[in-house]
Amino acid sequence: MESNLQQREPAKAKRTPEEYSNIAKSAIFQQLLRDKKRFIIPFTIFFFCFYFALPILTSYTTILNTPLIGSITWAWVLAFLQFVMTWAFCMIYYKKASKFDQLSSQIIDEEKRGDL
Repeated sequence: MESNLQQREPAKAKRTPEEYSNIAKSAIFQQLLRDKKRFIIPFTIFFFCFYFALPILTSYTTILNTPLIGSITWAWVLAFLQFVMTWAFCMIYYKKASKFDQLSSQIIDEEKRGDL
């Protein structure tokens, strides 16, 4: 008895290393890689800098001990903003991923037509 996944998906053709190489060398695949790098690398760098700012600043300085409002210090604000940043990055990536999906679909379509 076949699983539901096997029933829904058609059998995938085996590709040779040369076919994979042709896909990887195609202009549209290179564009997909460039677009993903242009998006992911800056976001990753910002994420790590922002993420490690809290433990570094609280461990080695007293700058975040300054009260913002009442007994709420900047450390609490920065910690809360990390949650906001994570949710914002998820939403931004969700929107941006649709462009990556379109490029991926174009690559698959071109490969099926034999244009690659």
